[in-house]
Amino acid sequence: MADLTGARWRTSTRSSSNGGDCVEVADNLPGVVAVRDSKHRDAGTLTFGPTAWRAFVGALRQHR
Repeated sequence: MADLTGARWRTSTRSSSNGGDCVEVADNLPGVVAVRDSKHRDAGTLTFGPTAWRAFVGALRQHR
């Protein structure tokens, strides 16, 4: 399990501002990108390596 102490969480730019579905990402930690649901922050966190995260985001951008 990754140590997320010091993670700086930011809300996705695609999240709505009306309390809808929101994703938070912390990409300031070495070697790990963490993702969580902003409405249920204690429900768990997904972690990815930076290369896998870049590939995921790149694939999303191609399918807009």
